[in-house]
Amino acid sequence: MTLKEKVEDILQKIRPSLQADGGNVELVDVNEDEGIVKVKLTGACAGCAFSQITLKMGIERILKENIPEVKQVEAV
Repeated sequence: MTLKEKVEDILQKIRPSLQADGGNVELVDVNEDEGIVKVKLTGACAGCAFSQITLKMGIERILKENIPEVKQVEAV
């Protein structure tokens, strides 16, 4: 399983909680060499004041816990 596939698998598990609040997350890119994951927050998450908290304390934390190769998550 590639790093991108692992990330997408975890994002599938995160999506229901984002969708419950009217938002969502799209995987944009995975840099396997640097361990950087780029995502796009959509729906209610796109304009939400808490989107950076959701990104860092939620999505990034969960990805890092489950996939050691992930070093950072960035919003695009």
